[in-house]
Amino acid sequence: MAKEAALTAGLKIAPGQLVVPIDIDLQDPPELILEMVEKWREGFDVVLGKRVNRDSDSWAKRKSAAWFYRIHNKISEPKIPENVGDFRLMDRAVVDALNDLPESRRFMKSLFAWVGFRTTSVEYARPERVAGATKFNGWRLWNFALEGVTSFSTDPLRIWTYLGMVVAAATSFLFAIFIIAKVLIYGVDVPGYASVIVAVTFLGGLQLIGIGILGEYLGRSYFESKRRPSYLVRRVYESKD
Repeated sequence: MAKEAALTAGLKIAPGQLVVPIDIDLQDPPELILEMVEKWREGFDVVLGKRVNRDSDSWAKRKSAAWFYRIHNKISEPKIPENVGDFRLMDRAVVDALNDLPESRRFMKSLFAWVGFRTTSVEYARPERVAGATKFNGWRLWNFALEGVTSFSTDPLRIWTYLGMVVAAATSFLFAIFIIAKVLIYGVDVPGYASVIVAVTFLGGLQLIGIGILGEYLGRSYFESKRRPSYLVRRVYESKD
């Protein structure tokens, strides 16, 4: 997560009223910053740079990115906008809110969305990089995606509860009905190992349900350990009376 650490460090020391993270490979056009500033003057606190295409990426990266956004936004809150990277303009209030978050393992895409504030976007076509090559191979992208999902969702833990219910019901119960029907209708004597299979699958399902319940409590402890604030205040208005 070196990129996230570098971005966090940059936000910590950036002193200006407006802050714009941007990669040095020039795939994100610096001239777009002027248009972002105009949007900020209209009253927006965050102006996203949104890519209208991913033609500069490989086919595999485009597909994997599409699946990541689909899965992440299905099971995680907050939703992150598609085809938006770190390139954005942020007001000082947004940067201060991000810097106040105490967690050390950061998935910045989601944190940007989590702090909220008034947001708009400007679109641009992303060209080929001027120099160098990406450091993100398939394995690093996979770990990056896992970090994003697990930082803002406990659904992977909750899945075990649902899986346990399916195993306990669909396998043990239905198999038990099959055995009873076979004996009563066809009069076929069922060997003893069949009842053992029913018991094992049923108990296995109960164990998965138990793991899922433990996961629910573990997930709550996990989010509490991040110590994110319950709310953020953009501005305080005081009466002169």
